[in-house]
Amino acid sequence: MPIVLVLAVINILLIVHAAKTGRFLPWGFIILMMPGIGAIAYGAMVLIPEWFGSHQGQQARKSAGRALDPDRQYRALKDQVEVADTIANRAALAEECLARGRYREAEAHYDSILAKPLGDEPGNMLGKARALFGDGRSAATVELLDRLRERWADYESAEGHLLYARALEEAGRLAEAADEYRDLSDYYAGAEPRVRYALALRKLGREAEARETLRDVVRQLELAPRYARKAQAEWLAIARQSLKV
Repeated sequence: MPIVLVLAVINILLIVHAAKTGRFLPWGFIILMMPGIGAIAYGAMVLIPEWFGSHQGQQARKSAGRALDPDRQYRALKDQVEVADTIANRAALAEECLARGRYREAEAHYDSILAKPLGDEPGNMLGKARALFGDGRSAATVELLDRLRERWADYESAEGHLLYARALEEAGRLAEAADEYRDLSDYYAGAEPRVRYALALRKLGREAEARETLRDVVRQLELAPRYARKAQAEWLAIARQSLKV
C-alpha cells in the first residue's frame, strides 16, 4: 500500500476519533491542514495522555515500571516510612514486602505496627500471619491465628480462614485442614477451598468423596457465566486435571 494512502487512512481515523470524542474543533482542521505533523501532534497531545490516564494505560505503565525497576515502589514506600512512621505507611510497606517475597521484613513491619497503641488490630495480626506462612513457618502461622481467634472472636475474614486451613495442611494436620476447607467452602466466593478440600480428602484416602467434590466444582463452574469461569480458570483447570488422575 502506497505511503500516501496509509497516511490518508491514518488521518481519516484520527479525524473520526476527534469527532466522536468532541475534539473536532480544532483537531480535525489541524490534522487536515497539516498532514503527518497534525497526526503526530494529535497522538502526542491527545491519544497518549488519554491512554495513560485510562485504567488499562495505568496498569500498563505500572507493569512497565515494575519490569524496568522492580524495587521502585518498595523504595518509595520505605522513604515514606522514614519521613512519617505511621501505621498506614508501614502497613503499605509491609504489603509491598509480601508482594516482593520479603517475608521476614514484612513480619518485622507488622511487629512494629502491632506494638503501636492503635496498631494492635486483627487485620495487622493477620498480615503478620501471612508473612509467617510465606516464610514457610506453618506451625507458627497456626499458633498466631489461634491467638487471633481467641482475642477477637467476632472477627471474620474469608482470606484469614483460608490461610488457617492451608497452614494446618502444611503443618501436617491434614484432617483438621480438611474440616476447615469444608466449612470455608460454605461461604467463600471462589472455588479454591472446595478444590483444596477435595485434594485433602484424596490425601486422607477418601477418594470417592474427593472425586465427587471435584466433579461438583467442574459442573458448577461450567454452568457459571463466562466472567466467573474466567475468574476461576486456575481452579477449574486443577479440578479437571485432578479428575484425570
